[in-house]
Amino acid sequence: MIVSLHQLEHALAPWQSAYSNSKLLSTSVTGGHLLALLFGGGYAVAADRFTFRALRAGEAERATQLAELHAVHRPVLTALALSFLTGILLAAADVKTFATSPVFWIKLGLVGLLVINGAVLTAIETVLRKPAARPHALPSLLWARLRVFTICSVALWTATLIAGVVLQNAS
Repeated sequence: MIVSLHQLEHALAPWQSAYSNSKLLSTSVTGGHLLALLFGGGYAVAADRFTFRALRAGEAERATQLAELHAVHRPVLTALALSFLTGILLAAADVKTFATSPVFWIKLGLVGLLVINGAVLTAIETVLRKPAARPHALPSLLWARLRVFTICSVALWTATLIAGVVLQNAS
């Protein structure tokens, strides 16, 4: 069953009214969205920075960085989940504007790419942390791939932030 934009607007009218008529509610949702992006992106970009440093370091520093990457995945994923939930609430407050905005769909696509990139980073980090489970020649290739996906992480967090600012100014 396909729902039209008009039907969706009608179904979300109570939420739109509550959101529009409550400063506390709108501020809480917007604040939650921004805080999730601040902490998720902050943790991720900080971890990315240390990964770049570890790429030029020895085995001990690399092992420490892999442990740190492992520890940072949970808070970053939690923040991404919160930003996604609050993003849905923000979009539902003005569904017609957001559903028809190309910038909104670009931002949503960037968030999807962030999740995929994070999954790849996690997979690489997991294999690198378990030396017994990988062939001897594999680490240099995996560190090279980790570098590429770390660059993607920084670029995607930056692009997502810019898309959010453009979206806010366009709506």
